Amino acid sequence: MNTARLRFGVLGPLLIEADGAPVRPPRSPILRGLLGVLLVAAGRSVPADRLVELVWRERPDEVNPGSVQVAISRLRQWLRRIDPTPDPSWSLDHDGSGYRLTFADERFGQAVDLGGFRVLAAQARAVGDARDRSELLEAALALWRGPLLADLPILDVQDPLLRSVTEEVNAAAADLAAAAAAAGRAGAALDRLAALAEAHPLDERLEAGMVELLAADGRTAEALRRYQTYRESVAEELGVDPGERMQAAYLAALAQDGRTPEALGVSRAPPSVPAQLPPPVPDFTGRDDQVRALTGLLTAREYSPVTVITGMGGVGKTTLALHVAHHLAARFPDGQLYARLRRPDGASVDPAEVLGGFLRAFGLGGQDVPPSLDDRSALLRTVLNGRRVLILLDDASDEGEVRPLLPGTPGCAVMVTSRVPLAGLEGAGRIDLDVFDQEQAVALLARIIGPERVAAEPRAAADVARLCAHMPLAVRIAGTRLARRRHRTLAWLADRLGDAHHRLDELTAGDLAVRASFRLSYLRLPDETRRLFRLLGLLEAPDFAEWVAAALLGGSYRDAQTHLEALVDAQLLVVSGTDANGWTRHRYHDLVRIYARERAVEEESDAARLAAVQRALGAWLALAERAAEGVPGPCYAPIHGSAPRHELPADVVDQLLADPMAWFDAERAAMAAAVEHACALGLDEYAWDLAASMEKYLDVRSLAQDWVPLHEKAMALCAAKGNRLGEAVLLRGLNDMTTWLSMERPGDAMGTSYDASTRLYRLFAEVDERRGMADALVAQCWGLTARGDSELALETARRALRLAQETDHLGGEARAHHIMGVAYGEGRPEQAAEHLERCLELARLHGNPRFEATAMQFLGAAYCLTGRIENGHALLVGSLRISHTLKDHYAEAFSLLYLAKLYAALGDERALPTANSVVYLSRRHNLEHHLADALTVLGQLDLTAGRYTAAITNLEESVRLWRARGWHSFLASTLRLLGQAHRENGEEEAARKAWSEALNVYERLGDTPAATETAALLNER
Repeated sequence: MNTARLRFGVLGPLLIEADGAPVRPPRSPILRGLLGVLLVAAGRSVPADRLVELVWRERPDEVNPGSVQVAISRLRQWLRRIDPTPDPSWSLDHDGSGYRLTFADERFGQAVDLGGFRVLAAQARAVGDARDRSELLEAALALWRGPLLADLPILDVQDPLLRSVTEEVNAAAADLAAAAAAAGRAGAALDRLAALAEAHPLDERLEAGMVELLAADGRTAEALRRYQTYRESVAEELGVDPGERMQAAYLAALAQDGRTPEALGVSRAPPSVPAQLPPPVPDFTGRDDQVRALTGLLTAREYSPVTVITGMGGVGKTTLALHVAHHLAARFPDGQLYARLRRPDGASVDPAEVLGGFLRAFGLGGQDVPPSLDDRSALLRTVLNGRRVLILLDDASDEGEVRPLLPGTPGCAVMVTSRVPLAGLEGAGRIDLDVFDQEQAVALLARIIGPERVAAEPRAAADVARLCAHMPLAVRIAGTRLARRRHRTLAWLADRLGDAHHRLDELTAGDLAVRASFRLSYLRLPDETRRLFRLLGLLEAPDFAEWVAAALLGGSYRDAQTHLEALVDAQLLVVSGTDANGWTRHRYHDLVRIYARERAVEEESDAARLAAVQRALGAWLALAERAAEGVPGPCYAPIHGSAPRHELPADVVDQLLADPMAWFDAERAAMAAAVEHACALGLDEYAWDLAASMEKYLDVRSLAQDWVPLHEKAMALCAAKGNRLGEAVLLRGLNDMTTWLSMERPGDAMGTSYDASTRLYRLFAEVDERRGMADALVAQCWGLTARGDSELALETARRALRLAQETDHLGGEARAHHIMGVAYGEGRPEQAAEHLERCLELARLHGNPRFEATAMQFLGAAYCLTGRIENGHALLVGSLRISHTLKDHYAEAFSLLYLAKLYAALGDERALPTANSVVYLSRRHNLEHHLADALTVLGQLDLTAGRYTAAITNLEESVRLWRARGWHSFLASTLRLLGQAHRENGEEEAARKAWSEALNVYERLGDTPAATETAALLNER
């Protein structure tokens, strides 16, 4: 065995050599990416999902584990072609948790340049002599040919796996600079470091190393120029000054150069100047990105920069502005001016008054200060000409307050804080400030009350931050209250804040109050805008589109848009993004919502509040009812209730519902909240109809976690109110969903389904809803078929068919023919095919592509059983295309399942990867029935291939699932296979146990031929 036969390089473009000669990499970018990632992983396992993230990152949703398995197989074949020796030096395997590429005797350091680099770098770290260390690091970095896998653009170099290698190389380069400078080998190391610094121009470690080496090599002038170039680059790109290591390298070079700060033009202390800034907040926390951005904006020299910091009241605008202003004060040696443009009562301060104060700060007074606003403004511009002054204008409400206070020449800078955008300030830079994240909010709390108290109650600290909605002002108030009450715990305050009705009462400390901050913004609004603010606060939706505002106000759609924009400008509403339809969505911060509800209770009557909420619910219902017509879900009879709808303008509705699925995608969370809200208000007609209108969408999207709680809550309300129609419609959908998905409920799924559908039939009969009765009978048929009572299932299906025909329920007719095809099953495939052909005709007539795909699946399977293989295969592939178009994972798994069965029967090698895809989809989307069936297919394939242990594992899991499903015929056939696998594996007792159980099931089903065959297996010796 020749362990050196293959060598690979990743520290640069992908490099492959065999016996010292270059080898062209695989043509496929996927295979090149896989090889590169596995080499960088250095023998560690990489799970399939991580490979998808790294190599297929632009289209991960299109890839499943089967695709990864195929790609790995192709890569393995390619490696064998370039290294065809019987005993290769490499191995590419799956170790149970992921794929890994290893080399003989773990000689990674010999086979891959990254391994060699790490060996040399580790040796360097272990030696104490600077010369030896620098020589080892030079040798390590000699292996670097360029950025990691530079010729593989499909890889994300910022992924932690790849970024960590770049960090290793750069850290070694920085260490080389220090060691070479200490060892007197600066000249030898410079070229090595220069190439890396050019590849990473903003990496301070590398640039500082270059300055150190240049100075150590006697090239101090070049070192100083390099420092200056770097300082300008980071100021322009990042808005920051060089860090400590670069500053230290610069000062060392400067000292070596012999020049004094005065020679470099550093000015002496400025004369006495205005310094009006209020003191900074001592416990300033977070906002690193905003500090950098503000620093960059305010230190531009081409013009007099104006930067506006906007955000809602209490978000920390003034705190940030003061922090940055004090940080930059030295850059404005001619003074810092400050003015608050709002009085305590909310009134604006006259700009002329502010100008008078600024002019007096520069020594002007009496007759020197003119009386008019324009003259004072002109005089300030004259005074500031040629000076470098920073001006902070706090809490401006419009552009007219700000313009007279602006300088007119370069050198000065202005910061303005405001609750409104001030969009009219031409050329102004903008920083939009939002609330803290959880980590920042807890950090601020710790700085106020002490880290030891937060460490003692971390969960309570997180709760306090969350209940303060991560708003800096609220967190500050909460922290101040605790700081004054050392005997109180964080848990005590979290409990007090937990009562939403009194939360704003708790968030008051001294002259700080969250409510007062909101009130200031609220009072500036016009009356109708304030009304919309109050009414929107009544909704439970996490966010909402602008049409909701029109429904709440009950007036002009255009007027509602205007009021909504005013709320956004006032920072009382936040634009949360754009939905799938391109419509802007809005949301409240939590504490603002509480304030809005307080105002609604104070200023709106009970009747007005209820009417507004009903208009919003009615608008959601009207849109959902129409959108559901365009969703290709189950072919149930569309049944709706009597809740009043609120109709929006026709052109708006047409735009909203151009893509019904996209509309549901956008409104899913809001509609779920609407159902909850309707239940809380006891509005059963709204609750059940809204929930039922979402059924088809939730079904297609496989969103059982959303479906079940909605339906159960609304159904409980209907039962309590005696609303039998609503209860029946919700039970119909709930039963269908819980029958086919994994819900971890007691009893066998199919038996539970039969009981529920029997109750469903009685509920629909009680309100004489005959279309619903037809749907209930079809649901009964599935339970009957599962327990092997096919004749009663056929009789029940015929009753369902007659009811559907009598009530012109086309979907019911299709479903009745469908279940008759299932009931005839594999034992009578010709009769099954006749009904499934009629089912497909009706599905197409109904215009429901999802049910059309279902009909194609079952008909395709029936055709295969009758020998019409090509027709059956074409139908199954066609159904798969429809499923992909609809992004319907349930239907996709079903189509793949029957294709896997067909391939297995034909001995086609596609059977195994197809069955594995079904297992993957089923586990991911809780498709328990499909999973059980696919595991049976895998077990059969393993058994045929002689993989008996794998067969037993798959078949035992399938048996457990079939027991839970309550589908007896599938259980019995899987038990027979399991018995065969045990016997082939030499486990006779286990085989007889499986066959005995299978025999009992067959006898209960009355399947005499199968029982006889199973008994014969038991009698064999």
